[in-house]
Amino acid sequence: MTADAGSSGLGGGWVTAHVGPRGFRADISAGDHALVADEPRAAGGTDEGPTPYELLLAALGACTAMTLRMYADRKKWPLEDVRVLLRSSRSHERDCENCEREEVGIHRVERKLELSGSLTDEQRQRLEEIADRCPVKQTMQREIRVESVP
Repeated sequence: MTADAGSSGLGGGWVTAHVGPRGFRADISAGDHALVADEPRAAGGTDEGPTPYELLLAALGACTAMTLRMYADRKKWPLEDVRVLLRSSRSHERDCENCEREEVGIHRVERKLELSGSLTDEQRQRLEEIADRCPVKQTMQREIRVESVP
């Protein structure tokens, strides 16, 4: 059985990442979509894409924004624009260098929401609460097992 990179968009499809014999650039495919991850030039990469930690933050930001949009649309609230800003002080390159000797990873993410539209204070407060319910945030706050399969 081969690992099929295709996906119906409903989960279960393989996401693939490939790194060649030199450098850190990873070519990623998810269904019909292509992405690139890399390390900064200062870390020996070519800086052709975000670092894996930046991609993790991007997944969280995208999920948060989409969750808020879906909620506001269902409620017919006047949410015009959502911007989610995220940051972490961890360096993926530094963590890669130390992963054999110590526990590494992102331990804290700072998030800022910017909501545009003629929302009431109560609607803004509720959207802040809903941001904490996004599926990626909930996933990140649980233990995830990564298992190698044949």
